[in-house]
Amino acid sequence: MSKPFDALERRTADQRAAALAEALPKQIAAARALPGYANSLADVDAARITGPKALAELPVLRKSELHGKQSADEPFGGFTTRPAQDFAHVFQSPGPLYEPGMVSADWWRMGRFLHAAGIGKGMIVQNCFGYHLTPAGMMFESGARAVGAAVLPAGTGQTDLQVRAAVDVGTTAYSGTPDFLKVILDRADALGETLKIARAVVSGGALFPSLRQEYADRGISCLQCYATADLGNVAYESEAMEGMIVDEGVIVEIVTPGTGDPVKEGEVGEVLVTTLNPDYPLIRFATGDMSAWLPGESPCGRTNARIKGWMGRADQTTKVKGMFVRPEQVAALVARHSHVYKARVIVTREGEMDKLHVQIEADGGDWTEYREDVHDLLKLRGTVEVVAPGDLPKDGIVIEDRRSYD
Repeated sequence: MSKPFDALERRTADQRAAALAEALPKQIAAARALPGYANSLADVDAARITGPKALAELPVLRKSELHGKQSADEPFGGFTTRPAQDFAHVFQSPGPLYEPGMVSADWWRMGRFLHAAGIGKGMIVQNCFGYHLTPAGMMFESGARAVGAAVLPAGTGQTDLQVRAAVDVGTTAYSGTPDFLKVILDRADALGETLKIARAVVSGGALFPSLRQEYADRGISCLQCYATADLGNVAYESEAMEGMIVDEGVIVEIVTPGTGDPVKEGEVGEVLVTTLNPDYPLIRFATGDMSAWLPGESPCGRTNARIKGWMGRADQTTKVKGMFVRPEQVAALVARHSHVYKARVIVTREGEMDKLHVQIEADGGDWTEYREDVHDLLKLRGTVEVVAPGDLPKDGIVIEDRRSYD
């Protein structure tokens, strides 16, 4: 068993339930007072909501509701307990959707994950998550700060400079999307450089078993977490690598997609998360991600419940190269041209890298006509193919994920 991050990780079920019974009513009461919850929680007796069973009586909050209520007067839609100017950061995710952030006290609770991955004092983390607009870079930097590690804020891209910095600084850990580490390692090989990276913490995309094994063969221990810009850390792997342990700062439910009804144990359903963050009390927030409960406790000694990890999307929203591609973005691509009838985004894997291919069903037009529109609206580069009217399947699918997660 590894040394715990704090005493919360080793609580008994009764201790955890008692703490939740005290904290959850306060969180519900705080949320009920916010304008974002004016309709959904107005008649709720917060004192009754003391655990997951009572929580299941409350309505589900979907990301579309956050987006629909955001405005210049309420950048966070009335779901935060402080105004936007009182936060340290304001982030913009695709949508656009705005999220708050703070720099104190490991606000996103990422330190627990980095500690579980063996990252701590005396280490330098090459943080290859983006620092521009989106929060992932700051989320992982906050986690590194919580465990006492130094950070090289590398951001994305610029592979040669990434290699140069890793060699010159002697970075010993990596944080970023699962596949970008391979890009850096392969480039280092090509340049004849040897890196000291021995640990990696990844998120923002699937960690395929073949890729994890390739890192292991290079002497790199690679663990993943499940986190979002809105919620922070939700669940994370430990050295046991048996499912993902639910973070101590959230309550996870798994429900039948499109409902708030809990699934039976072992069944796959949509992940709902209630956060105990006093600044941003999201209640029964629907992630759109699918998972299932994993019975028992982790062999690593952490006692909280476990989920099996990411098991697909409840809707067609798909994460590609660390960025979400949503059906509404595909719809906007179609709407931009009067002679385009349909579009289909196909996601595959080649050489451990995500690949994006977009099929445009249109009355003529060369693929180059749509190339920049794809980048502008999907925020990703990909290949484009124009097909004749009627050629795309009539199956309602606009984002087809052909990647294998076995």
